[in-house]
Amino acid sequence: MKTVRLGVIGLGARGRFIVRDPLVPLAKEGVLEIVALCDYYDDRVKEQADFVEEHTGKRPFCTSDYKEVLKQDIEAVLILSAWESHVEIATAAMRAGIHVGMEVGGGYSVEDCYRLVRTYEETGIHCMLLENCCYGRRELMALNMVRQGVFGDIVHCVGGYNHDLREEIADGEKNRHYRLRNYLERNCENYPTHELGPIMAVLNINHGNRMIALNSVASCSKGVETFIRDKRPDSALVGEHFNQGDVVTTIIKCADGQTITMTLDTTLPRMYSRAFTVRGTKGMYCEDGDYIHMDGDDEFNDVVKVAGNAEKYSDQYEHPLWKEYKNNPTGGHGGIDWLVYNAFVKSVADGTTPPIDTYDTATLLAISPLSEASVAMGGAPVAIPDFTGGRWVLRKENPDHVGGEYELF
Repeated sequence: MKTVRLGVIGLGARGRFIVRDPLVPLAKEGVLEIVALCDYYDDRVKEQADFVEEHTGKRPFCTSDYKEVLKQDIEAVLILSAWESHVEIATAAMRAGIHVGMEVGGGYSVEDCYRLVRTYEETGIHCMLLENCCYGRRELMALNMVRQGVFGDIVHCVGGYNHDLREEIADGEKNRHYRLRNYLERNCENYPTHELGPIMAVLNINHGNRMIALNSVASCSKGVETFIRDKRPDSALVGEHFNQGDVVTTIIKCADGQTITMTLDTTLPRMYSRAFTVRGTKGMYCEDGDYIHMDGDDEFNDVVKVAGNAEKYSDQYEHPLWKEYKNNPTGGHGGIDWLVYNAFVKSVADGTTPPIDTYDTATLLAISPLSEASVAMGGAPVAIPDFTGGRWVLRKENPDHVGGEYELF
């Protein structure tokens, strides 16, 4: 089995989590070697280098300059840094012949998305967006049911990033977190990939279907400002205006006729939900309530009665990846981190196209700047570019893309 040598760029909260699990466990199994670590802050680098050395016996090369990482003897790099830096680092790595796994976050311009695509087409090196929600247990079960025709023809999907982030944003300076500046300055669907990644798989986006246009509308911005005033009265942010709307609603139209509704809801009190929903002519799955309703079910009008009934479908429709994973469950976020990082490292080791390729990555990232333009125009429709250059028509079922036929290490 080939050991993949990789560098890690960005060691904040997410980077620290990923180094410790799943990267170090995979390194201990001989699947990968953590060759280099990089962060702007030296204390973060030292902390993770100490951890890697303690648990693997090897101390990585340490630096605060990502360009030094790209000079090391590595085959792959993980970009876990601030959102604004992702495309610059990714394209530099691809041009250096290094495979890229890039953590999630919205893009900043459509041109940046085209830069990724052009760099792949010039180098043959892919950039995989490490969208762990594509590997959620229910997301993959629903995908499996869609591909078996259980829900009939799919008509509409819903997704959301519904997560109270007020504390994280308000404490951004203390925690050295990039979300603060994004919420101060931007107003868009800034984190579209958790909800849209699984939906793209369900609707075969870039694989026989594509998204053609979106409309986005943002509410006023009150949540963070109120939280800081009431909960952080000594903060320098008291009185600051946050540009990011509290709730952003985006509607997307697809070439095959399906529609998608997405919601960003991160600065008001609420419980966590990604609201993943698939609607078809024969039935539906809904994450909120974790239920499946099929045409003709007796519990037609009583959500309370059907709440949680999706589990009874798992024996028949559990996705093969999750059946395998449950034999040896490990990793963060209920296993989805393990699954997405496993998929990336295995694609590098096997020399295959990653399940979320550069065209998919560019499409997901583009939603943020496109929604920003639509919000600025009061919800006017904005065309979604075809980053495949028409190849989506021919890129039908691909055994390597999300939910495809591959095994875990």
